[in-house]
Amino acid sequence: MNDVAVRMREDWNKRAQDDAHYFVAFGRRQQDDEEFFDSARDLVLGLKEELKRFPKGNPRARRALEIGCGPGRLLRPLSDCFGEIHGVDVSDEMVRRARQKLAHIPHAHAHHAPNSDLSAFADLSFDLVYSYAVFQHIPSRDVVFGYLREACRVLKPGGIIRCQMNGFPETSKYDTWSGVRISANEVREFAVRNDLDLLALEGVLTQYMWVTLRKPDLSSPDNLETKPSIRMITNTHSTEPVATVHGRYSAISAWVENLPPRCDLNRMQAHVGGKPGNIAYIGPIEQGDLRPISIALPSGLSTGLHPLRLTMNDMLLCPEVTVRLLPPGPPLPYLVSLRDGIDLCGGTRITSGTVKITVDEVPRPDDFHVTINGVPQETAAHLCTDPRLGMYEFDVAVPQTTPTGPCEFAVYFGQKLLQKIQAENAPA
Repeated sequence: MNDVAVRMREDWNKRAQDDAHYFVAFGRRQQDDEEFFDSARDLVLGLKEELKRFPKGNPRARRALEIGCGPGRLLRPLSDCFGEIHGVDVSDEMVRRARQKLAHIPHAHAHHAPNSDLSAFADLSFDLVYSYAVFQHIPSRDVVFGYLREACRVLKPGGIIRCQMNGFPETSKYDTWSGVRISANEVREFAVRNDLDLLALEGVLTQYMWVTLRKPDLSSPDNLETKPSIRMITNTHSTEPVATVHGRYSAISAWVENLPPRCDLNRMQAHVGGKPGNIAYIGPIEQGDLRPISIALPSGLSTGLHPLRLTMNDMLLCPEVTVRLLPPGPPLPYLVSLRDGIDLCGGTRITSGTVKITVDEVPRPDDFHVTINGVPQETAAHLCTDPRLGMYEFDVAVPQTTPTGPCEFAVYFGQKLLQKIQAENAPA
């Protein structure tokens, strides 16, 4: 067992013994099973969307593998989608707990992987390999990409890898909680080196960067006789046929018919108004033979009509179409949530003495300030969680002198009151 694997096993065994549900789901201490599994609802729905990439057929004929299964939070609900599902974890204590929670599901299996690899599985044996909130805790880049290389080995042709990584800018120190950060370029280069189709690279420069890779099925016909064409353009966030030149709604989806099978983010290019856009997602087939291609618009465009040009390997893929761009509205800071800084499921009941305030469309984070019962407070720290949307998290300490019981938080940007929130100060 290598040194990194030993350290990860020891640390995650301790976390599992302390409070496995908390360290896996980050929600609150001492979650019961119902709350723990319910916290994965949106994740499960997102992973099920990836199953649309597979040809229609009997889902019971498919096999899936989870890297970093923990106590089975995703294995259990996803077991309905596969004839066989497996999970691996470096922590034998997590695996023990997963086996208990999966005991009633005969086709779901948890395995201890002491060397942080997939050596227990044969080549070409899985349709889907997935991972969430695992790579972001691994302190070694070699281990992360070793897992991905192993995932390529065990995937069948046409199989999918769907995984989340920490895409924040790199720092100098990593441990088994704050693991390595992976850049979008590293993912692109990995796909090229291993001849994988890169189908999604979402949330770049955020903690939750999602990646979809496909192992090509070279036996499938190319079907190049019918030329691709763009059937419609919509905003990525709605069905409207327009986008804004910058801001939240400055992304479009091009719905393409007859897209060649090996079109991916590395081979395909998009230009809007002659400027290169960033393709972030190529979706599964929807609405007949249409596939959505999500494109973040380049900066510096004017309002009006602009040509959209799609190319593959620098060759024109389909006839150009026009995109209508509008001016964006002014940035309007929006309070997403105010909740306890540690008990993230506790809502506005503040038990830890800290508050986490999430605000969208922040124009200047230094303009943020907050009062508690009318008394100004200092911001302990702030973090940009999504630079494209201007989303920030602000951490605020609740003074010990704050009376227990109802209290009022008022959030300001400059002199402008954003919102008042009624909360309960209930220190543990």
